[in-house]
Amino acid sequence: MRQEHFIVRHEAEWQAFEQWLDARGARPRRARADRSWRGLADEDVPAAYRRVCQQLGLARRRGYSPQLVARLQELMQRGHALMYRPPLPRWQRAFEFFAADMPRLVRAEAGVMWAALALFAIPLVASFIGVQVKPELIHTLMGAQQVAEMEAMYDPAKATLGRAAESDLMMFGYYIFNNISIGLRTFASGLLAGVGPALALSFNGVFIGGVAGHLQATGHGDPFWRFVAGHSAFELSAIVIAGGAGLRLGLDLIAPGRRRRVDALVEGGRRGARLCLGVFAMLLAAAFIEAFWSSIGWIPAWGKYSVGGALWALVIAWLWFGGRDRHAP
Repeated sequence: MRQEHFIVRHEAEWQAFEQWLDARGARPRRARADRSWRGLADEDVPAAYRRVCQQLGLARRRGYSPQLVARLQELMQRGHALMYRPPLPRWQRAFEFFAADMPRLVRAEAGVMWAALALFAIPLVASFIGVQVKPELIHTLMGAQQVAEMEAMYDPAKATLGRAAESDLMMFGYYIFNNISIGLRTFASGLLAGVGPALALSFNGVFIGGVAGHLQATGHGDPFWRFVAGHSAFELSAIVIAGGAGLRLGLDLIAPGRRRRVDALVEGGRRGARLCLGVFAMLLAAAFIEAFWSSIGWIPAWGKYSVGGALWALVIAWLWFGGRDRHAP
């Protein structure tokens, strides 16, 4: 093929590849957020790069002009630098996972996440109302001694909220162990055909709603709400996400579709493990807030509720908007 025919045949794709490198290759994150791009699609870039490499080889073998070879060489080098650039540092990859990949994973499993929220929230509200109507129902959840201890923990006359005067650091470790173990057990119980997460979510909803309802009815509501306002956003959201991941694992077990059951479980386990990594981070944040902020009794109610509302808004915005400028892998 003559050089002129070769250029006419491939000029359009060279220009498209060069325009993509200029517009989107330098700053890929900002470029992915630009929905107005109408040039070469991002998913077609690897194939375009391979064709440029092949055309460069042909141009050299056929003895085309040095100017054409130099142009294709430049396109190949720019494409190579983009396709094979070194991976991001570990800290940056971790940040991108928690900032973008985690909420995108949650939204990708919207069905089971909404189901998990219903399994948790409906029993919680029903239990709260039920204990308000019939206060004796609290004794179906807790013994008389436990009820007395709980009331003592949230005594309005105490200087601290929700716990005794143990060191914040020790309680931080306790909260990490307790909360994370609940989250991981909720996810792993999905292997019981999805029944485990459903029971765990419902029980936690009934228990939390019953405790809140009893404390509200006995005049201990103010210390309780001030205590839970700060860490509830991360803690409750993480439990619901862990339950949703467990439900997905159960669905992969009982309804693998056209996949082999073992393949569906492996895929679901990998996806769930990534979700649990985010759940771990959320529960770690909840434990930190609970240990070093929630128990402070001298902060007025408006300060506690303002911080709690801000954290709830942050979690909801993160789960709803995080990662929307990134393409799913």
